[in-house]
Amino acid sequence: MLIAGFPAGAWGTNCYLVAPAAGEECVIIDPGHQATEGVEAAMEKHRLKPVAVVLTHGHIDHVASVVPVCGAHGVPAWIHPEDRYMMSDPEKGLGRSIGMPLMGELTVGEPDDVRELAEGTALSLAGLEFTVSHAPGHTKGSVTFRTPEAADVPQVLFSGDLLFAGSIGRTDLPGGSHAELLESLARVCLPLDDSTVVLSGHGPQTTIGQERAANPYLRQVAQGPGAAPTAAPRRGM
Repeated sequence: MLIAGFPAGAWGTNCYLVAPAAGEECVIIDPGHQATEGVEAAMEKHRLKPVAVVLTHGHIDHVASVVPVCGAHGVPAWIHPEDRYMMSDPEKGLGRSIGMPLMGELTVGEPDDVRELAEGTALSLAGLEFTVSHAPGHTKGSVTFRTPEAADVPQVLFSGDLLFAGSIGRTDLPGGSHAELLESLARVCLPLDDSTVVLSGHGPQTTIGQERAANPYLRQVAQGPGAAPTAAPRRGM
């Protein structure tokens, strides 16, 4: 499996292109602010043809380039229905008043073809299989995408802003809930093998094993409901 990733735009949001190999069809995950140029460069470098855009959640730093990318290649975008409104109304997702400047060069709205994700959906795209897990907490419609387990390659979790190296997503924006995010960590992340590679929405890659050992939030949920609350920095828009 080929994974080409790069941080895009003012928020440094990780965008990923995933394909079985160079020269094949690919899936684009989270083309955010100013990601279009990086997407095109990665496709040219690896000779890729996109078949879909899939989104971990609706915040503008993850969806800002969806319209131009989908429009240029005639592909659909997949998003959870609870976050779909943010594609057309990003300010509501950030708790801002309509009409306040939001990096004025952004073109917001929905692409021509929007499809909705749900818990447990098995996406078959570009010759790849992804399992969708609904993981609310950062937003109501946050999801993760997980590749299948295989003997010769590690499983990969595209975690969006649920889990980062050493941290988790912020929960103080509309639709956020710290309690829901901890429940999502326990349900989605804890059962995974330590070797699972975590590719998150911001920052470097990590593994479930590294986070189980060192991430204070994952350690808290592993200890159970009676564990003392964790106070540590959180990330994401």
